[in-house]
This record gives sequence, structure tokens and C-alpha cells, in this order.
Amino acid sequence: MTALTLSTSGAATLRADALVVGIAKGPKGPVVAAGAEAVDKAFDGKLASVLETLGASGAEGDLTKLPALSGLKTPLVVAVGLGPVPEKDDAFPAEALRRAAGTAARALVGVKKAGFALPIESVEDAEAVAEGALLGAYNFTAYQDQADEKDAKKLPLAEVALLGAKPRDKAFKAAAERAIALAEEINRARDLVNTPPNDLYPESFAAVAQAAAKEHGLKIQVLDEKALAKGNYGGILGVGQGAAHGPRLVKISYTHPKAEKSLAYVGKGITYDSGGISLKPAGHNETMKCDMAGAAAVFASVVTVARLGLKVNVTGWLALAENMPSGTATRPGDVLRMYSGKTVEVLNTDAEGRLVLADALTRASEENPDAIVDVATLTGAMMMALGSRTFGIMGNDESFRTAIHEIAEEVGEQSWPMPMPAELRKGMNSDTADIANMGERMGGGLVAGLFLQEFVGEDIAWAHLDIAGPAFHEAAPFGYTHKGGTGSSIRTLVKLAERTADGDLG
Repeated sequence: MTALTLSTSGAATLRADALVVGIAKGPKGPVVAAGAEAVDKAFDGKLASVLETLGASGAEGDLTKLPALSGLKTPLVVAVGLGPVPEKDDAFPAEALRRAAGTAARALVGVKKAGFALPIESVEDAEAVAEGALLGAYNFTAYQDQADEKDAKKLPLAEVALLGAKPRDKAFKAAAERAIALAEEINRARDLVNTPPNDLYPESFAAVAQAAAKEHGLKIQVLDEKALAKGNYGGILGVGQGAAHGPRLVKISYTHPKAEKSLAYVGKGITYDSGGISLKPAGHNETMKCDMAGAAAVFASVVTVARLGLKVNVTGWLALAENMPSGTATRPGDVLRMYSGKTVEVLNTDAEGRLVLADALTRASEENPDAIVDVATLTGAMMMALGSRTFGIMGNDESFRTAIHEIAEEVGEQSWPMPMPAELRKGMNSDTADIANMGERMGGGLVAGLFLQEFVGEDIAWAHLDIAGPAFHEAAPFGYTHKGGTGSSIRTLVKLAERTADGDLG
């Protein structure tokens, strides 16, 4: 993991391999942002014009490298775009700082130390820069040979020196510690999502959670096939019964002695989704290792909350299974008896995520938390509705759904509140069982939310996050987002826990 330090040096005196500065997009060309004054001075006040000559505009995603001049202790200057110049007296948005720092960190692969002299006017700015840099300095290399010295050039930036913060200020120190904990756990979740399914299956995922629980003093319980059968978890067992690797339900809990509120996070953990007997068509299987991203997000969020010592009780439920076709697999037309006692007619075995979540939601409800949030790469329909960067939010409490949407915006995660039209419920009526796992094709993401609602306990605020789009990034990297697993929703879940701990959510 990349190290983070709050440097007491200035931009002109820092000894590092590179120095990152910000430029903004002004009405007449690039504008040098605060924090880069010493660098601009080294260029005789002409840094903006030099960058413009090199093609820089200051737009988000812009990155220009140029050799440092005399007066600086670093050999390389990296100018990164921050987007439009803010209105008078306004600061740069936190997400602009986060993405700019991430863009720079991604470009500094193989570099040992880089100073980040981006505009910092507050503790929040410092945290955004630190977070973006640490998330940008990520590289999944577990399956690549690093023995050759030449491969060291592929390693992520080793150290981020943050300039402009106040190293002796408690608030800045706390912000740095929070950024480190959050980024480390997001990157752990990214690793899990990126791990191939021959190595990450329910039992091995559970083992990772057990190791983390031991490290951070969390309580953990793992139900294997026998325990699931004894407990009548028909949904999880039904999805996993066609696979060589048996399913698991993992409960990982953080408690604080002074907590007054409790949250339950439930994550879909399909470690590989072939579609089961309703096999996915060619071209849709290659990235299905990512179908456990919801469980990875829940796991990472609980660990982060523990590392931050928040005054709230948080329990994570990881519903883990492989969805495979075989002679023992659940068939379309089978009826499963769920943990709740309800029966579900399985019309499509590729609508399996809602089945494992249903059992976990019922179990989580038994502990009567103040709120439940489930996270899942649940439906392609949500991607059709919101694209590849935005997750949908549904729920049984409009104020709670709105609060999560606002939190997501605050932390820089794109989301959108979605409705739950009551008329779509009848499409899941079954002549054989209490409910079917499929309904109308149009509005399929909303139908999935309505199905899940059936398994949430009464009088418990609940929200469903469908992260099918942003959980796994297949296009070109941008900002702090790499190809592959992203850690989508973790920042939102952690901030929700912080708000709850502070008593800001009722």
C-alpha cells in the first residue's frame, strides 16, 4: 500500500521524484491553482503559458509532465487538470481534487515519492487529495511476475507527500488517518473483485473475512453448507447447490460500547455467475467474477468502520455462493423455501442474487437494526437505466433513501434514487409458490427491488443499492478509477455509519 505523509516542506524545498500541481480551466486558457506558486516562480511566472503551449487546458483529466527548472528540488513537475476555475470565493469541489490527485497518482507508476501541491483550503480538501492519491496509486499485480527488476516500473507510486496540510494539527492528522483506512479497505475490496474465481470462491472469501476479523477485533460467524441446511437457508443453498464450492453466509460484526444505533449491511457475494441452468450468452461471462462486489463493499465498510472506531454498531452479512450449471443445480421451475418460510418459484436461475440476498435480509432483520442497506450487482436493467458510473437507490423509506443519495453525492459517488412502483409487484405472482423470482421485463431493476422488499422486517428502514454499473470498470481509467473492481458504494456506506454515529440520521 502506498504510504501517506503530511509534509512540512514547501513545494520548492521538497525532495522527491515528482511534484504534482494543479491547473484549472479558465476563460482564456489554463490557470495555475493555489499550491503551485513556488513552481510558477521557478518558471518565471510563465508556468500557465508553458503548459498551454504543451497542449494543457486545465480540464478534468488533463495531465502534462515537464522537467523542473532551477529553484525546485524535484526533477519532474506533473500538472493535472482540476476542471473549471471556481466562482469567486469558491473552493474546488472535493471530487475535482480527488480525481485530479488520482489522475496524477496513476501516471506516476514506478515512482518512489511524489509531492502533491494541489489547492488545500480546508481539512476536507486535504482528505480529498489524500484519498484520491491513495486510490489512484493502485495496481492489481497479484498474478503478474514481479521478480524482474524491470517490472518494478509497474509498481504503484510508493509514497505520497501531501503539501499544504498542517502536520501538527489534530484535524488534519485525523483526516489523513481516515483517508488511509478508507483507501486501504477500498483497495482490498478491489483486490477481491479482481481476483479470478478459481481462487476466490465462497470458502476462500470467508477465510479472508476471518483473517480481517482477527486482525481488527471483529466478531465473525461463518455458516457452511451443513449449517445453512440446518438453518433452512433455502435461497443461498438453492443458488449454490450446482457448484463444486459450497455456499457460505458470513456475519461480521463491529460493536462500540457507547453506540446507540445499529446498522446492518447485506452484500450479494456471487463469486462467479454463469447464470446457472439459465446460462448467460457468450460474451457475458468473462467479467462475472465481479458479481461479489456487493459483499466486498459490505466487508470493506465494516472493517473501515472498525478501524475508525465509530460510535455505532455495524453488522455485515455476506451472502456467498457460486452460480453454476450441473446435474445438482436449481432448475427453472423449481421452488425454494426461503429462510423466512416463504416459497419462491425460480423462473430464471440467472436472477440468483435476489435469492441469496433474501435469506440474508431476513436474517439481518431478526436482529432489529435501526436500518438495513443491501448492496448488489443485481440487474443489467439498472445499467440500462443509469449507465456504467451511477448506482440506483431504492427503499421503503423515502427520507432514508434521500439521505443515502445525498451522502453518495457528498463523498463523490454517483447515484440516483429510483421508484418502487406497486403495480410491478403483481408480475411476480406465482400459481405455484408465494412469489416468483422474476416479473415484468420492463423495469427489471425495480422489480428486483420489490422482490427484496418482501424479505425486509417490518418497521425497519431499508435501502437497496444496485451497483451493477459502477462496480466493475471496463473502459479506460479515469481519475482514481482503474480498470476492474472499483470499490463502489464503500465511501457511501462508511459515511452513512459516521452520520449515524454522530446522530445525524434520526
